Amino acid sequence: GGRMLIAVAGCVAQAEGAQIVARQPAVDMIVGPQSYHRLPEMIARVTRGSDAVLETDFPVEEKFDLLPMEGSARGASAFLTVQEGCDKFCTFCVVPYTRGAEFSRPLADIKKEARHLVHSGVREITLLGQNVNAYHAEGPDGKDRGLAHLIRVLAAIDGLERIRYTTSHPRDMDDELIAVHGEIEKLMPYLHLPVQSGSDRILAAMNRRHTREDYFALGERMRATRADIALSSDFIVGFPGETDKDFEDTMELIRQVAFAGAFSFKYSPRPGTPASAERQLPEDVKNARLQQLQALLFEQQNAFNKSCEGKIFPVLFEKAGRKEGQAVGRSPYLQPVHADGARPLIGELHLVRIVAALPNSLKGVLVEADIASQSREFAH
Repeated sequence: GGRMLIAVAGCVAQAEGAQIVARQPAVDMIVGPQSYHRLPEMIARVTRGSDAVLETDFPVEEKFDLLPMEGSARGASAFLTVQEGCDKFCTFCVVPYTRGAEFSRPLADIKKEARHLVHSGVREITLLGQNVNAYHAEGPDGKDRGLAHLIRVLAAIDGLERIRYTTSHPRDMDDELIAVHGEIEKLMPYLHLPVQSGSDRILAAMNRRHTREDYFALGERMRATRADIALSSDFIVGFPGETDKDFEDTMELIRQVAFAGAFSFKYSPRPGTPASAERQLPEDVKNARLQQLQALLFEQQNAFNKSCEGKIFPVLFEKAGRKEGQAVGRSPYLQPVHADGARPLIGELHLVRIVAALPNSLKGVLVEADIASQSREFAH
């Protein structure tokens, strides 16, 4: 029965906290990304009658030290933050200004938390970072170790069945990380690799530090390393200066790569970023391009889902479905999979034959088989 509190959170909140409070006195809390773990304390302060609480400046090293160890009551899948910040300075992005330089958690701390998660019932861990494949930390031998080494270390934990990571930058997909996709069976064959644009001119204006051909080559290397891998991506349309030709280059990249999924947005200025000072495109142009791009991406996602029909996937069941006895889990490609009679299997990994593909999910039936005996090539 207490009063509703209003909070503004995220990177822009961190960048403009004082201005937000000045413009909107009704706001109770401003919280930056480095301070989410302090929300209970902030709520208590506001409830006791404090003025608006701003938590927008906090060293990331201290944040990692103070993160609470996960409790035992949780699901089969968990996120594990391993890296914060970004050094890339894309001209559209506020992250380097609000989350600071790239900082990686010590490998031993990550391993300890991962073991704790598995002990509490977690079977799948997704490694998180603003630029997660830039992860690097000192190993026990004193050598600098990257994300590939971390994945190998975590894959050796008994009881951990699946590993994922997000979000990646094409510039940091090094040879060792590409190779680990072909070596570690627990690493899921689904890679989220944002490209943002298919135009070299716009990629340069965004300061992405790679070309469309670089992205094509990277996709080919990934598929040569692991034939069953699927790619997803991020796209921004309507970036300042984007012409019809630039947009068509993006559409052509999408047609050539064929994505299993994607997130797409129309450009909106972020305060203090170089691109925000450029001349903006009309909103109707942005809207039309976004609609066209999303239609193509939706078509590709549908096609990928349809290609899964008849295949057998290991599915990690996470929650009850809407129908009696039904459970919902995730395929190796992150698709929601609905299976009847699977409710007792929540928290477990079981084989499912895909019998129908829907635009945003799959329907399957349980397969009576030993999951350990199945090949990594999920389809039969």
